[in-house]
Formats: sequence, structure tokens, C-alpha cells
Amino acid sequence: MTAAAVRPVGGDALLVEVAGPAEVTALYGWLRERQAEGALGAVEEIVPAARTVLLDGVADVDALTALLATARPAAADTAHGPLLEVPTVYDGADLGEVAALWGVSEEAAVRIHTGPEYVVAFCGFSPGFGYLTGLPAEYGVPRRATPRSAVPAGSVALAGPYTGVYPSPSPGGWQLLGRTALALWDAEREPAALLAPGVRVKFTAVRGQ
Repeated sequence: MTAAAVRPVGGDALLVEVAGPAEVTALYGWLRERQAEGALGAVEEIVPAARTVLLDGVADVDALTALLATARPAAADTAHGPLLEVPTVYDGADLGEVAALWGVSEEAAVRIHTGPEYVVAFCGFSPGFGYLTGLPAEYGVPRRATPRSAVPAGSVALAGPYTGVYPSPSPGGWQLLGRTALALWDAEREPAALLAPGVRVKFTAVRGQ
């Protein structure tokens, strides 16, 4: 990473621009490690997105800019978050279509999706919705041409390089693979969201009722 990738935002924030989601996840992990070591200085928030990481409430912008110029995060920096197991019934409306796009049976598609360990790269869209990376690039699928007006809470879905779980009912255009009974978002719980940047996720196939 070079200093040219780091841009000031106002007087006490920095925006780091990187190539894509994998680099975001690696940089976020690297920053959290430096923060735990006390090497980051005072920073109020670290907010990853699809191709950027925002550091807000920075006490010493110049010092942090210099530190970021030395950053060489690797994939290993992403592997330290807590692991969340998501039991999933793979009976989604688009499972057959996704399997066809992959050129495999539905059973093989489930094995493909449950194989990797995923990482929450960033959150957005709705409270508790995490964008999970980890599925090999060749299994990326397009969004649906016509989004659904209502997707049930707990729906496990794919779009592009990401896997996601809808935390609440909402419209959506992702390809639906299955469903989980796990409550990803609960405003009365602490923490309200189970998925946060850096959390590792493992999907496991279970039988439906």
C-alpha cells in the first residue's frame, strides 16, 4: 500500500482506498491487530466498505498516515475474528439455478457453499447485514434480473463474490440458496448484530422441518 492510497477526510479522518474486498478484509484485520497492540493511536472508528476503509476520529492524522504507508497486510491478518456457525437449510428458491450456473448438481452446490470459511468484509444495506467473502471467484453469480419484493429473514443468498444472510424481511435481488433460523439481528441483544467486520463464518447444512 502506498501513501497515495490514503486520503484525508475532513480534519480527523482518513480514507484508505484498496483494490477490492479481499484487500479490505486484510487491511481491516491488520488495523485491528495494530489497534490491539496500541500502535494505531487514538481512533474512534474503523469502518470497512467494498473498496475502502475509513478511520474516523483520528487523534494524530500525520502519524497514522505514515503508519499506513508501511502497511503490507496479508490474508493471514483476516483469520483472527470469532467464528460463527450458521446452520442452514439448503432449500432456497434459486438453489437449482445457482447449481446450473456452476454446472453441478444441487447436492454438489451445497458442498461447494459449505466448504469455505467466510469472513465478514463489511456491513451495510440493512442493520445486521454482512457481506461475506471466501467463496472462490469462479463461483460468483449475478444478481437476479428482477429483485423480489420480499425476502424472508434468515435467507442465505449469493450475489457477485459475496454471500449474505438477510437479517430481516426486505426486498432483495440476491440468489437464494437456503435459510437459517439464527437471528442475525436483535435490537434487544448485546451485540445486536452477530455479523461484524472480521467475524469468521462457517455454513453447515442441516435438515429442514
